Amino acid sequence: FTIAFALGFTVNIITLLALVLAIGLVVDDAIVVLENIFRYVEQGRGRLSAARKGVNEIAFAVVATTVALVAVFVPVAFLTGTIGRLFREFGVMLAVTVLLSSFVALTLTPTLCALMLKRREHGAKEKWSDRTFDAFFVRLDAAYAGTLGFCLRHRWLVLTLAVALVASTAWFYGQLPRELVPTEDRGTGFGIVLAPEGSTLQYTDRYQRQIEDILLELPERRGLFSAVGLGFSGPGRVTDGFMFLNLKPRDERERSQQEIVAALFPRLMAVPGVLAFVINPPSLGGRGTSSPISYVLQADSYEELNTAVQTFLAEAGRLGYLLNLDSDLRLNKPQLDIEIDRDRAAALGVSVTDIGTALETLLGGTVAGEFKRGNKVYDVIAQMRPDDRATPDVIREISVRAGDGGLVPLANVVRVRETVAPKELNHYNRVRSATITANLAPGVDLGSALDALDRIYEQNLPAGIRRELSGQSREYRESSGSLAFMFLLAVVFIYLVLAAQFESFIHPLVILLSVPLAVVGALASLYLMQQSMNIYSQIGLVMLIGLVTKNAILIVEFSNQLRQRGASIVDAVQEAARIRLRPILMTSLSTVFGILPIAIGLGAGAESRRPLGVAIVGGVLFSTFLTLLLVPVVYSVLARFTPARMGREFPDEDEE
Repeated sequence: FTIAFALGFTVNIITLLALVLAIGLVVDDAIVVLENIFRYVEQGRGRLSAARKGVNEIAFAVVATTVALVAVFVPVAFLTGTIGRLFREFGVMLAVTVLLSSFVALTLTPTLCALMLKRREHGAKEKWSDRTFDAFFVRLDAAYAGTLGFCLRHRWLVLTLAVALVASTAWFYGQLPRELVPTEDRGTGFGIVLAPEGSTLQYTDRYQRQIEDILLELPERRGLFSAVGLGFSGPGRVTDGFMFLNLKPRDERERSQQEIVAALFPRLMAVPGVLAFVINPPSLGGRGTSSPISYVLQADSYEELNTAVQTFLAEAGRLGYLLNLDSDLRLNKPQLDIEIDRDRAAALGVSVTDIGTALETLLGGTVAGEFKRGNKVYDVIAQMRPDDRATPDVIREISVRAGDGGLVPLANVVRVRETVAPKELNHYNRVRSATITANLAPGVDLGSALDALDRIYEQNLPAGIRRELSGQSREYRESSGSLAFMFLLAVVFIYLVLAAQFESFIHPLVILLSVPLAVVGALASLYLMQQSMNIYSQIGLVMLIGLVTKNAILIVEFSNQLRQRGASIVDAVQEAARIRLRPILMTSLSTVFGILPIAIGLGAGAESRRPLGVAIVGGVLFSTFLTLLLVPVVYSVLARFTPARMGREFPDEDEE
């Protein structure tokens, strides 16, 4: 919190999520140091000697794992847009927490071990829990040693199976739905009512009341706000209506917000005369009425653009899973064109200004004065009654005063034509454009829908039509590209850091082998738990790069030390893997149990956090068990290209 305060960070969901994740990470370095010191205590060393020997032997590995994990979050600084602002504080908080925990593990932990650890006396009575754990670990160690020996004897078979396993990544990724962020159950829903162009306020209000009756019947309803003349285009659109549905708290209703919205869709679509639907509010904020699909077409002329839009809408409608498919380029807005015969008007002494003023006053209304009633002041509006201005024929019956004082019917000087015109003409990046919007049917992901629309664009529209994305669609594409770049950059950063630390280009390759294994486990876990690929699960994949390299670093570093002592490559890696088995399992399980509550998904907003937790838990578990077998195998193949002097040997410390 001190660093967060110094950097001007706020306490929010993202920073708190980083601290929750850190709970399982900050103990890892201390576990590794403590376990190594305790191992020497069990061998008969004194506490001070064991502390010195243990921390010296493991210090390089602790520093390497810490730097690798911190290096993962360096690329976060390169992210831009909403995703960059969202996860910059997340990365900094985690990096600072891990750095501090590493410092504590290398300073305070050995000190406490030298003061507090006790050697188990020979013949002393052991607790039941100690005997049970020791017996279990002895059997586990024997089973692991046998399995590892088999893998080292059949290295190429193991490597072939590993390649096939990594290749399954593409299949798992293709099966996952893709979206910007999961929809959270916030207990709210936004209702949209769209009446035909040219409809009156009374028409929209009449049908919106039918929609209100349907929403008021919901047993989960807590409140309902409804307004006519407020919708996608803001206030003043009499053909648009907006409703805000407030639901009871989640523990007081059986159905989730998403289930309620899905159940309302067929009922609202069955209401004739208007287009009505309820949508889930976006989890990242923004305009609540915005649709997930926002596909922009651009052209040099509106005629060419309109042809392209109609073709695009027809093809997109055949997909079957795009709901409320619409475009903001509509040429169906009814309007009246009034043409004034200026010569005849001049001959009769009628000015164009008088004609415009008369039409504005009688049809549109003009504030003619005010009156006060009690403590309130009201406007006096001069306007024809609604029944008297219900048809276009009334325009011809309006009379204006001529220059000689007589009244001249407008039928003598104007001609009224009924036409249609665009509701609005929009530009995107200063280019003539039309935006196609749509909602997604239940079970359809944003990524697949955008891919389908891209194919329609490429196969059906001429070369002069250009495309862009906006809104949630643009955020999704940009975030996917940014996080993919961040993933690759994190791998490069860690490779360079490890290459500098190990003074080798080979050992970092062995260590980074655990990354694709973790990705397979993460994607398989997301698939089995029916989660989607979104910005939270992608951040989980990036975090895995730093988390899973810890295990490989412990094995590779200790193998190098044993090689320098004279052990062969196979003997060194077997001994290192067996000795590091216990700290690897302990750190992996502490990480998993620390993140497990996020993966289970408890509390409000759990829908967003769950993919992050599932990806990390699945990736860590899967990678841990395979790393214990595959890293020694790969090390035995590649270590022959590195000299044995690259290990680090520390002299024994005598008891003081």
